[in-house]
Amino acid sequence: MPIVDTHPIVQRAPWAAGTHHNSVAPAKRRILETANRLFYNEGIRAVGIDRLISESEVTKATFYKHYGSKDRLIVEYISQRHSLVRESVNELIREKNDPNLALRTLIDQIVAEVVAPGFRGCAFTNAAIEFTDSRHAVRQIVSDHREWYAETLSDLLKELGHPLPGDGGDELVLARDGVMTGGYAGDPIAATTAFVRVVNRVLSGTAGE
Repeated sequence: MPIVDTHPIVQRAPWAAGTHHNSVAPAKRRILETANRLFYNEGIRAVGIDRLISESEVTKATFYKHYGSKDRLIVEYISQRHSLVRESVNELIREKNDPNLALRTLIDQIVAEVVAPGFRGCAFTNAAIEFTDSRHAVRQIVSDHREWYAETLSDLLKELGHPLPGDGGDELVLARDGVMTGGYAGDPIAATTAFVRVVNRVLSGTAGE
């Protein structure tokens, strides 16, 4: 969910916003950018180290110098995605300085993401599906991301006077799960239309509506 961006966040390089990329070695940055593209488009387990090295245009020694293993790169990949989304959403909320406008903008951006070319579902859900052990570091990051996201939405609903902001935040997160999955596996227009109906029902309980 980028701030003002026609490109969905899933397609953006993890160093594209809110990160101090100038302090990162170019080779390390290329490896993570390559992983970001390949892991999202093709699946984490489907992409091997040799391909990551080849498409990053680095040597094997350079890859292991910066990441040590594919597992460490995977954790960095999903961690960077979480950081990027969090920074983008927090900046949007500060910029809009209005909970209703911030929420509506976030919803519009989710819709734009789902209908954009190259959309392949939620990167966090996709990662969780590939890592079935709930104790794995990837699953912990996904869990932290979802908890942060639900709390952020709940805080906005609370500011709007929603009688049950925690419940509302959970409902919006689940609605987002649904539109991300349904928009990729089925008809994105039907999925986003249903998503907006659910959002409107949740927001109908706020003082600002």
